[in-house]
Amino acid sequence: MIRVALIDDHAMVRAGFRMLLEKEPGIEVVGEAEDGEQGLALLRRLRPDVALLDLHMPGLTGIEVTERVRRADLPTRLIILTVAGEAPFPRRLLEAGASGYLIKAGPPSELVQAVRQVADGRRFLAPAVAQQLALDAINGQSRSPFEALTTRELEVALHFARGDHAHAIAGELKISEKTVATHKARLMAKLEIDSEVALAHLAQQYGLLDPGAPWRRPARTPRRRR
Repeated sequence: MIRVALIDDHAMVRAGFRMLLEKEPGIEVVGEAEDGEQGLALLRRLRPDVALLDLHMPGLTGIEVTERVRRADLPTRLIILTVAGEAPFPRRLLEAGASGYLIKAGPPSELVQAVRQVADGRRFLAPAVAQQLALDAINGQSRSPFEALTTRELEVALHFARGDHAHAIAGELKISEKTVATHKARLMAKLEIDSEVALAHLAQQYGLLDPGAPWRRPARTPRRRR
């Protein structure tokens, strides 16, 4: 029996995946979580064979959860799900430890195939993604400028693209605000942009944010009284 966990901030998406997977023989959905923190706790507690993990979630993103699962040496194999019609950075996700990459708009049979294949110890890429990666390799190209970022820089970029404040990012990633600032400066230079608004637009363009997601201006960090 393949034990599956669902980690997605949309309840209807989780319900649809559960309905689809539980119709399949040999597959059991053992738990659900609506954000990355809950998802990590779920994976530590239940240790399922496979987890379907939304890339775009509040708090911890899919790539951050993937990194932490790898560092914790958990046995669960992760399949990243995105609404984006393109493949913005599957290489980076695979390097971070993901075993699969799917587009939510794909056919149901693709999801089932991915779960079975990943549970069997193999990787799975949505056919459209695999084709584009192959073409990029042949042409020696990278479709996304975010491919140039390190995994940590990408994590920081995702937070700033959503409008998170440096103080909150430091707490979420358990690093200092100075380190956050260093990563920000480096990623901005690599992406050749000079503002968080530009970063948000670029992130939406290449599928790091849900299409149409509004960018929110970070709240100011309260000054300490002397």
